Amino acid sequence: MNCQITIYNYESPCGELVVGSFGERLCMCDWTHSQKHEANRRRLVSLLHADFAEGVTPVIERATAQLDEYFAGQRRMFDMPLLFVGTEFQKKVWEALLTIPYGQTVTYGEMARLIEMPSAVRAVAAAVGANALSIIAPCHRVTGSNGALTGYAGGLEAKRFLLELERGN
Repeated sequence: MNCQITIYNYESPCGELVVGSFGERLCMCDWTHSQKHEANRRRLVSLLHADFAEGVTPVIERATAQLDEYFAGQRRMFDMPLLFVGTEFQKKVWEALLTIPYGQTVTYGEMARLIEMPSAVRAVAAAVGANALSIIAPCHRVTGSNGALTGYAGGLEAKRFLLELERGN
């Protein structure tokens, strides 16, 4: 392997994230303590044929600056080139996450309907759970069918924190 995924640890107000770039695109904003973190790392290495190296790139600098603005309540949308690494189905789900408005939530069922696969609720939930671009592709805005906070890679406290931040609480 001669390709490189550059990674940088970012301390957010609700937990540590690993921010990563591949080439000129952001490919990772993942919770370090998540159960999915190692699976996300393996998927990136395998599909990008790359290794990890610590460092900072222009896209990582841009991402961390925008995360700082987000956590300060000064940014509602992220603006940087993204690289979703996964199956075509996963990419479709992750792209759909980008359409969920700031401060609002949708259910997994609504996500399945959004991608025009209404019977794929469980598959959608699995894809949302495998999102390696947390916060940037706002999987924290997806809830259970009754609106309850359900599993989140950063933990339910982080999910609650992010939703309250976006609602101005």
